[in-house]
Amino acid sequence: MTLDATAARQSDAELYISRLFDAPRALVFEAWTKPEHLNRWCCPKGFTLPFSEGDIRTGGSFKTCMRSPEGQDHWLSGTYREITPPERLVFTHAWHDENGTPGHETVVTVTLKEEGGKTRLTLQQAFFVTKASRHGHEEGWNETLDNLADYLAALSG
Repeated sequence: MTLDATAARQSDAELYISRLFDAPRALVFEAWTKPEHLNRWCCPKGFTLPFSEGDIRTGGSFKTCMRSPEGQDHWLSGTYREITPPERLVFTHAWHDENGTPGHETVVTVTLKEEGGKTRLTLQQAFFVTKASRHGHEEGWNETLDNLADYLAALSG
């Protein structure tokens, strides 16, 4: 396998998203780690969270149900591997099948850096089994981060 083929395979298996939020880093971190914030924005556009529970600490776990606009429930869970205020979160992410069994697990790393009074969020998720899965997560995370931007703007306004 050539180096180019290896790089292409890695890019198919990993997702990187970077966003600049007009909010202080401490507030963005709280939005990710306080349930009263997290449950108001953390799903794609049009989805709701009929169930969400979590122990947001290193070693803690979470379980969430996201309901699509069509009424379909999507369950996921994971474990927090690292929480370093106010700059970094690392957690696992696994969708559940129709029997409630978690499937393939990916690792999500969220890094927050101050940038001129704003916050640069970088999200990395790895490793996906298929390019289609990575693409679906990219769409979902981008919509979710749009919700976060709207939520932070409402808090500031």
